[in-house]
Amino acid sequence: MEPGGKRPGEGDTAMTRNQFIVGLLGILALPSRPGIAGEENMSTTGKVLIYNRRTDKVEEVDRVVKTDDEWRKLLSPEEFKITRKKGTEPAFSGRYASTKDKGIYQCVCCGTDLFRSDAKFESGTGWPSFWQPISEHNVRLETDRSWFMERVEVLCARCDAHLGHVFKDGPPPTGKRYCMNSASLKFMSAGK
Repeated sequence: MEPGGKRPGEGDTAMTRNQFIVGLLGILALPSRPGIAGEENMSTTGKVLIYNRRTDKVEEVDRVVKTDDEWRKLLSPEEFKITRKKGTEPAFSGRYASTKDKGIYQCVCCGTDLFRSDAKFESGTGWPSFWQPISEHNVRLETDRSWFMERVEVLCARCDAHLGHVFKDGPPPTGKRYCMNSASLKFMSAGK
């Protein structure tokens, strides 16, 4: 009998602090599971297939690889923090959160075309949201287990810039919401 007249395992089913910590450590120590659809291990050099909207073809191009110092010289401090260090801008603070102009959203780091404005929709989240990328070739998906949850991170396929995350709560026809950071994007107005 335990104090209070209970037998071990009887009545109180609350998890102890130690059980919680051991369980959490066990989850964090699990090896990565096989990738999600679209996820692949990318080398840091070499070539990658990218859709080119000007030619309307998928072309093999050089990956863009730079050191942190090189990226710092090219990007603002906010762009560097978000794209190279996987940061997130505050909701409703980004320059493209409510943009309705027609054009193309490109990677701020390497200029790769990422999203068309006609795939943008108002999600109410405070970040630019799109229901599909310009091409599945131009973005890369990777499992993100930060913040004690599992999400799907979206990266630029050419330079590995962190763009945001994709969720399964978007509108038809894809049902997806590509929730992007404005600081990871550069907008090119239609006709340019």
